[in-house]
Amino acid sequence: MGTVGIVLPGPAAFDAWRDQARRVLAAGVPPEDVEWRVVGEAAGLFTGSAAGPDGRAAPPAAPKAPPVAVPRAFPALAEVAIRHRDPERFALLYRVLWRLTHGAHGLLEDRADPDVNRVEAMAKSVRRDAHKMHAFLRFRCIQAEGGPHYLAWFEPDHHILQAEADFFVRRFAGLRWSIITPEASAHWDGSALRFGPGGNRHDVPREDAVEDLWRTYYASIFNPARLKPAAMRAEMPKKYWRNMPETRDIPRLIAEAPARAAEMVARGATTPALRRQRDIWSARAGGGDVHPAAAEGVAPGMDLLAPRDPAEALAALRAEVLADHSLAWAAQATQAVFGEGPIGARLLFVGEQPGDEEDIAGRPFVGPAGRLFDRALAEVGIPRAETYVTNAVKHFKYTPTGRRRIHQSPDAGDIAHYRPFLRREIEIVGPRLVVSLGASALRALTGKAVAVGKARGQVLALPDAPPVFPTVHPSYLLRLPDAAAKAAEYQRFLADLRAAAAVALG
Repeated sequence: MGTVGIVLPGPAAFDAWRDQARRVLAAGVPPEDVEWRVVGEAAGLFTGSAAGPDGRAAPPAAPKAPPVAVPRAFPALAEVAIRHRDPERFALLYRVLWRLTHGAHGLLEDRADPDVNRVEAMAKSVRRDAHKMHAFLRFRCIQAEGGPHYLAWFEPDHHILQAEADFFVRRFAGLRWSIITPEASAHWDGSALRFGPGGNRHDVPREDAVEDLWRTYYASIFNPARLKPAAMRAEMPKKYWRNMPETRDIPRLIAEAPARAAEMVARGATTPALRRQRDIWSARAGGGDVHPAAAEGVAPGMDLLAPRDPAEALAALRAEVLADHSLAWAAQATQAVFGEGPIGARLLFVGEQPGDEEDIAGRPFVGPAGRLFDRALAEVGIPRAETYVTNAVKHFKYTPTGRRRIHQSPDAGDIAHYRPFLRREIEIVGPRLVVSLGASALRALTGKAVAVGKARGQVLALPDAPPVFPTVHPSYLLRLPDAAAKAAEYQRFLADLRAAAAVALG
């Protein structure tokens, strides 16, 4: 048949690539006999049959090739890697697909394989580019027909605009906005998303009335004691600076950092001021005692070098969590989801990780499992507002499937990564009892795998930390298919909550 030439409709057209790859694979065309290009690009030197235009052989004419059996991880990996700017990405992915279907079934597990290494590196680079877009894109407001319209200029390294536009739709659903890049543009009118041709930097105003707010915010969170210019430049390359108003102040903040840090050292640590906090659990029980930690103004185990006010310590920790993107998959999330509730709460609940609705709302336990959790708390007489609720993992881990996001359970490495954040969060809040909801939460609290079924309902003593009361996650109840079993398990869950409340009040 000779070399087969395939023209794709766009630089990141995964669906079109997948369909064409299935066709040539079904026709038995090896990787070296397929030449890929994007519509509008000049054709290469096709050496085969002249059955098609440009002197190349036409792809197989089958209307739709059958699905191909490959490891589940490959389509998800390919869908990200295909957004890379490497001109050989289509050929590389087809070569990996060919090998997977011609005997190398475990290819993706071979990290020493050059093809696998290259695809993984491409996907990692694309995810990092997406993270930069989420973090460094800045909108400028203009007055247009119909009201304010927000414009942003961004120069991605790869073909990520269409894939990442949904992130900005979720984040800024109530605004009208446009994102302009050199090769394409995205436009949201409040109800529909459309894509158009690219533009240039001059299409977006350089300043607007919000500039000073960005600069004030950045200056307020800049920590001179933790300044690492090399790491800053690596995380926030200068190519993005001209789009970000706050970066104008970076040279000044860096220059002032040594003096400010020295001043902080000279000032020394301050002991938190004594303050009394109303104990909401004792008030409900008719008592007048105050949590010992609250009476001293510091949570149990809290570092006296922390900010003076526990609320400041919690706000600082929250900012640190929001800025943490060291796990590659976390860059896919809309935002980090921190805990919420009063400092000094007697009961602190730890779940697994945010779900789809939590990721969008930025609040824990607001999805289906959260609504069931609220219902259960209400039935046993525990106001949620008097508890602290958080998750072991702070970002939504998922597998993208079309426009849906399928929850993916965190692994041991994910849990270990977020564990220091969780421990500090618990120290600041200072609960009398921590209730773990599910296996991931229990592992995060104990540092090891513990079977929830065996530990459920017991009070586990931990060194230098509040005791833990394990139970199931509310999502477990939602997954039970049998109505009778679901009702029975729900009653058992209510009993666990009552027992936990009794311990916290004791």
